[in-house]
Amino acid sequence: MPRLLYAALIALSLIWGGSFYFIKTLLDDFGPWTIAFLRSACGLLVVTFIMIAMRKPFALRSIPWIPVTIMAMVNTAIPWALIGFSETRLASGTASILNATTPIWTILVGISLFRQPSNRNQWLGVSVAFLGLLVLLGVTPGAIASMDPIGFVGMLLAAICYGFGSQLSKRLLVGFSMYQISFGTLLTSVLACGVLGALTEPVVAADLTQWSNLVPIIGLGAFGSGFAYILFYYMVQKGSPEFASMVTYLVPCTALVWGALLLDEVIHWNSVAGLAIILGGVFLASRPVRTKEGDRPHGARIRHR
Repeated sequence: MPRLLYAALIALSLIWGGSFYFIKTLLDDFGPWTIAFLRSACGLLVVTFIMIAMRKPFALRSIPWIPVTIMAMVNTAIPWALIGFSETRLASGTASILNATTPIWTILVGISLFRQPSNRNQWLGVSVAFLGLLVLLGVTPGAIASMDPIGFVGMLLAAICYGFGSQLSKRLLVGFSMYQISFGTLLTSVLACGVLGALTEPVVAADLTQWSNLVPIIGLGAFGSGFAYILFYYMVQKGSPEFASMVTYLVPCTALVWGALLLDEVIHWNSVAGLAIILGGVFLASRPVRTKEGDRPHGARIRHR
């Protein structure tokens, strides 16, 4: 894997590290669909500005809107609303733990529905990273058993949506730039979440202008949706859906980092140990399997001159 992909992975985990906290804060005044609409709208503004500033073509007529709509619902609107709903029943830290099952679902969906080949390094890396997550957060079987079952199922469904959406993005949106994909996905999500939010969740206009809501909306939308989506689709295109989904393992780690830097929270030894194990798992999962014949990566083609 190119080093730039690892840099994008870390940058995205830093951006998404505060997302669950922002969602939890906004739930005091907004419903799940409204929050999904707000973050989609802010993200769309950022992506549009970037594309104009960098003179990236929109090429709206060439965008396959049916696949983009499917992507927007599966990989954006539905999981974002599910996360918001689940956080009405779960703590934000617990939600981030369940969200970290996304790499497992990404591999399972790829194998079962898309005949995606897997290798032992992927499974071993995912297992190691998940173990590191449990060490980092000090999760016990008793803590899992005490979770709200509806919130638990909601977060797992969101993770499954992410896994399915990651695989779809690699196949349905071939030949389009990460900017076009991000723009089309967020635009469709704005429309879908806006309609569903307007029909099901009343909004008080004064809540939109409160400073306590503006900061989370900007953080969640401009950074957590705009810049983040460009990074995510870059990793899907240049790496793989499985590699991109590994960011969910790093999100709880970066949440701890933000807590230490901004809130003076103490980082304990299990946090450092868990982070080291997670990073080792991410690195292992991204490595190709070597074969005995010529020590080539598994599945590599031989070129004849």
